Formats: sequence, structure tokens, C-alpha cells
Amino acid sequence: MAMLEVTQLGISFGGLRAVDSLTMHIEKGALAGLIGPNGAGKTTVFNMLTGVYRPTDGGIRLDGENLIGKAPHDICKLGVARTFQNIRLFSKLSVLDNVKTALHNEIGYTLAESLLHLGSYRKKEREMDARALDILKVFGLDGKSRFIAANLPYGQQRKLEIARALATNPKLLLLDEPAAGMNPQETGELMETIQLVREKYGVTVLLIEHDMKLVAGICEYLYVLNFGRELAQGTPAEVLNDPEVVTAYLGE
Repeated sequence: MAMLEVTQLGISFGGLRAVDSLTMHIEKGALAGLIGPNGAGKTTVFNMLTGVYRPTDGGIRLDGENLIGKAPHDICKLGVARTFQNIRLFSKLSVLDNVKTALHNEIGYTLAESLLHLGSYRKKEREMDARALDILKVFGLDGKSRFIAANLPYGQQRKLEIARALATNPKLLLLDEPAAGMNPQETGELMETIQLVREKYGVTVLLIEHDMKLVAGICEYLYVLNFGRELAQGTPAEVLNDPEVVTAYLGE
């Protein structure tokens, strides 16, 4: 059984068929890509995988468990985390606190204890600080843990969003255009970081990306969408040399 099984997945918005009959099987520990031209339906797929949209038809299973109909926070608890095309940080909070917000499942004190700083509050906060710093270290951000998130350079804000997603302890990490807006050096660093995260935390990664250098450099398998339907799938070498894929990206 694949970790993520997507079968004949589809969604319609009124008369618009945004995604139609998509099937994907992603094995545990894989690093896969979902690519396609703008408007192909890629982010819509992520929204269905995370419970933001409910599919019109088809199935989604994570380790055999049905995700259809579950709320986003329940899907997160089951092990699915994501980032977004447009960075969504708590911009006025510190870098450390941004990551700690994703550790909510690990809170072991009551509301009264948190308000009065009693009981296990201090001990648990120290443990959460240590966990958050450990994750930030992977991204080279531990030295900026007290910085306000909005004051980080763009590339580091991207990394912080991935770090926060990783803090939920996911089985499946969904990255929506993680290299968007990055320069070549930042993209190279991001490629190394994604591979390190996969190896260190044993997480399965599915990413949406338009940077074909990144896609070819780290993805092991690709799915291509065009107008909501699967156009091709295979290894990066197979897919990126497929004439139909080239045509979809570049036009006739």
C-alpha cells in the first residue's frame, strides 16, 4: 500500500471541472513532484488533500485511512502538513514562536496553568523551545529565533514556513512552490534542505514547482497536470522530455 493513494479524484466548481480523474500513488519516503502550467489545478489538488476543498468524486487515503470529509485540522493531526504559494507566517511573532504554534498537539498544560505559569507550564515551554530550535537549526535559522518573522529576508521566510509545517510532525509534507521568488543561490540551498528534511525526519514529500532545475534535481517521480487532467507521469527524465509536456508548457 502506498502512503498516499489518490484515485479518480475530481472537483467541479459550478460548470467548471477544475480537476478530473486524477490518480496518484506515492510511496513512503518518496520525493515526488506535481507540475504543470499555471491554472492546471495543482494547488486545487493540495486543497483537496488537506481538506480545504471537498472533492466532488474520487478517493484520498493516507496509510489506508480515508481523508474525504475530514476537517483540515484533523487531517493535520493524521500527518499531512503544507506550505502555501503565498507565504503565510505570523509576521509579528518571533521566528521561534512561529514554529511553536505548530507544536499545539504537544501542549500538556491546562489553560489555567498557562495563564498563571503554574504546574507543568514552564517545563513544557522549555521542551517546546528546544524542539522548535532543533527544527530551526536544520534550516540555519536557530541564530535568528528571536527575530520578528516579517524582518527575515524573503528566502528565509520561505524556509521558516517549511520549518513550521515540519513541526507538526507530518508523514506527508506538501510544498506549494517553495522556490517561488528565490534567487539561484537560495534555490540551491532549498534543494539541499528539502533532501535533508526527507532524510532526517523520514517524511514523504510532494511538491508543486515551476523551477524545472529544482524539480529535475531532487524529485524522483513526477505527475503532470494540464487543464485539470493528468498529462503524463514518470521519472523527471521521462516527463521533462515528453513532447506533450513541452508543448503544454511552451505552447504550440
